Amino acid sequence: MSISDHIKSTLSLPNSVVNGYLADLSDDDLMMRPHEDANHIAWQLGHLISAEHDLNNMVCPDSMPDLPDGFYKKHSKEQAASNDKADFCTKDEYLAAMNTQREGTLALLDRLSDQELGQPAPDKLKQFGDTVGAVIAGQSAHWMMHAGQWVVIRRQLGKGPLF
Repeated sequence: MSISDHIKSTLSLPNSVVNGYLADLSDDDLMMRPHEDANHIAWQLGHLISAEHDLNNMVCPDSMPDLPDGFYKKHSKEQAASNDKADFCTKDEYLAAMNTQREGTLALLDRLSDQELGQPAPDKLKQFGDTVGAVIAGQSAHWMMHAGQWVVIRRQLGKGPLF
């Protein structure tokens, strides 16, 4: 199995979990917070989508599809405190942006050889992984870490376990 194939495999679990957790949530549900000091799902989705876009572009410049206009501003750290649904995207908009970025990630992996994936990551990204491939693969853990917070919200909404 190539490094690229392995990374694609690690990204499939978060795809399944995230899509499962979001399937029966409404736009209003995305505004719930697992704790008053934690970010709501809407902001977290924007953060995850932006991070996947940015990290891939940092290890492979200009490799990812553009994000929707105004996406960064809607999901800035300052915006995380907002509880106004109008300040964020709809679930359908998040799913579209998420799928576009994931398709970009998979297309990037199709283009990179094992040698390219094994190249050192830029110094400013060493906290995310030592190599280009490790930075891309690390996005799996990032998505799963945030999705784990959504379980609390699902329980608050009376939804049973999916997995």
